[in-house]
Amino acid sequence: MLMKVFRRSRTNKVLFGVCGGIGEYFNLDPVFIRGFAILIMICSGVIPIFWSYVILCLVIPRESKER
Repeated sequence: MLMKVFRRSRTNKVLFGVCGGIGEYFNLDPVFIRGFAILIMICSGVIPIFWSYVILCLVIPRESKER
């Protein structure tokens, strides 16, 4: 049985592939993830979501090329 691994996407990316990776991991369209992130950004302010995104970019490894 193959285990799912959370990675940043190489194909579904706008900036660094974080939302694309989340969408691929949960089998959701990355557009919904991006829309949800924008909605949270509007409600809570830009700075918390920006820093969360930067931290996720640094922590989550990028998807390998062999896929």
